[in-house]
Amino acid sequence: MGQRVTLQTIADAVGVSRATVSNAYNRPGRLSAELRARILAAAAEHGYAGPDPVARRLRTGRGGTVGVLFTEPLDYAFSDPGCVEFLAGFSAGVRPVTTNLVLIAAPPGAQVADAIRGAAADAVCVYSMPEHHEGVATVLGLAVPVVVVDMPAGTGRAFVGIDDHRGGVLVGEHLAALGHRRIGVLTSRLRADDRVGAVGPDRLARASFRLFRERIGGLREALTGAGIAWADVALQERRNTTAEGAAGAAALLSAQPRPTAIVALTDQLALGALAACRAAGLDVPGQVSVTGFDDIAAARTAQPPLTTVAQPTYLKGREAGQALLAALDAEPDLPPATTVLPVELVVRGSTAPPS
Repeated sequence: MGQRVTLQTIADAVGVSRATVSNAYNRPGRLSAELRARILAAAAEHGYAGPDPVARRLRTGRGGTVGVLFTEPLDYAFSDPGCVEFLAGFSAGVRPVTTNLVLIAAPPGAQVADAIRGAAADAVCVYSMPEHHEGVATVLGLAVPVVVVDMPAGTGRAFVGIDDHRGGVLVGEHLAALGHRRIGVLTSRLRADDRVGAVGPDRLARASFRLFRERIGGLREALTGAGIAWADVALQERRNTTAEGAAGAAALLSAQPRPTAIVALTDQLALGALAACRAAGLDVPGQVSVTGFDDIAAARTAQPPLTTVAQPTYLKGREAGQALLAALDAEPDLPPATTVLPVELVVRGSTAPPS
């Protein structure tokens, strides 16, 4: 029987320390590409598959698993363009030390505490979760590093987000400058339930999804600053799909007088609004202007191309992943980092002065 191949075997073959070989697998960013290639080539030659994951977890307390908690059904992670782009960036950010990514879906009504604990993750990303959610409380109760993306704010953990309020201001200023005074708004979920339909002042005041509350707040600030009464702005709350966006836009367009502009707080909702305008025989932007938020790929190829607030979704994911890695290695008394990425308004063909 041949001699057992170990980490030390590869270290001796290459002429480096055991720690250097370990870094080739667990922290490749600490090595040059040439040295890591030599180590992996020697490992392949000796038939060495890498550090034993069970032994590594016993030694370091880590198993190479990172969890992502989000507030939608599981298939949302693979179908929503913004979520897909975020997860791609996040995976790139955690790649140096992570071999497994566990998605933990927490749609309305789901009990997720056991799933969160059972994931046995080394660290967890809380992705766009509402305030006071059971899943967030469970994650914060774990003895693992946590990074929060978008919401909720104020958890005392590392945070990565964008300036959502500023995005709302940019849209409102743009439409007011064009001369729009009758405006409808399509928002995604405001609270952790599946309610859809018209939004009244009470529901808006109790909104637990900070992201959309901030975008609406920025829009309100810009419109009222331009002399537009907020009481005249109609809001529809819908699930974040194009079909729901179309339904919400159809409800807004049925009002008399009809709005001359629809502000959608995601691009998915805005694409649905474009479809609703087409179905109603309304020209965009000749009769109705439409704006979005996110700048997903489909916004650029829409007909007409969508005026939208662009956010760096992939970069946001990568920053979140890197923040999680930093939290894994940080000293316990270091304050958590906060990263707020900028947004910009991209004006395309879906907005024009009202006819």
